[in-house]
Amino acid sequence: MNTATLLATAALLISSVTAQAQAPKVDLKSIKGTVRVDGSSTVFPIMEAVAEEFAKAAPHIKVPVGVSGTGGGFKRFCSGETAISTASRPITPSEVTLAESNKIEFIELPIAFDALSIVVSPKNDWVKSITIEQLKKIYSAGAATKWNEIDPTWPDRAMKVFSPGTDSGTFDYFKEAVLGKDGKMRADMSVSEDDNVLVIGVGGDRDAIGFFGLAYFEENTDKLRAIPIIGADKAPVAPQASTVNDGTYPLSRPLFIYVNAKNAHAPEVVALVDFVLAKVNAIVDEVGYIELPTAVMATTAANWKSRKTGTAFVKDGKKVDGAFTTLYR
Repeated sequence: MNTATLLATAALLISSVTAQAQAPKVDLKSIKGTVRVDGSSTVFPIMEAVAEEFAKAAPHIKVPVGVSGTGGGFKRFCSGETAISTASRPITPSEVTLAESNKIEFIELPIAFDALSIVVSPKNDWVKSITIEQLKKIYSAGAATKWNEIDPTWPDRAMKVFSPGTDSGTFDYFKEAVLGKDGKMRADMSVSEDDNVLVIGVGGDRDAIGFFGLAYFEENTDKLRAIPIIGADKAPVAPQASTVNDGTYPLSRPLFIYVNAKNAHAPEVVALVDFVLAKVNAIVDEVGYIELPTAVMATTAANWKSRKTGTAFVKDGKKVDGAFTTLYR
């Protein structure tokens, strides 16, 4: 590198540092507005905690957080009703089509990992671990109705099966991961978009089984017992941070926020998303979810900074399959 180039580079660096030093500091207390958020019940504990902290820093920005489920949230978001949609799965091809038909561009930002937990009552003393195939027998249409139909050593009693509602990303993820793309869920389940209803239903009945995000289990360990899932090496694997990060827990997934690109430069939206990305790791730890790897969070931050639109999980109208950490760029 010659002297002229070195001098030019140094000048550019000095200019950049000077510009940053002189950039006005944003006073969050001076910003006013409303940021409408809706979507996943799984992501709700994160956004609720964020909104509470954000209200202290930015008291004049209102952040109503709805819980319509991932699917319900995307319907509103892709129609332009909300600025941010929370999701416990990536956006689907049909949702991308809906967004395009309404001229909605969006920014896709993963913020955490979740481990989907299979739960029973503490009074259930027979299910020590479970396989994906056994879960399929429990949740498939026309499948088993009694415990001993799953394992002959289990009781000859009717199972009571609970599930998140069909608008839930948790439902979508479980259905595909356990039953497969063409699988059909049984019709006689007790369903609810409110995970707290599932906690009460499963925790109060020794013959009940259900599933939802890790945070709701960790908030209710006195009412529920999480069932380890038999992993690839045939050993039972419990849902926890270490087994999600090392890839051994079979039912783990990323959690997202999607930002309407039209709103992505509005001061109140910028303030909120900046706050989410700055605080999310600490909040994730508090509410019982799992931090994303550092490299993925760096990509999230870079994509927000550049306002990169689109999704890594749909291409040419079709879902893209593959490992999340490989696909998200």
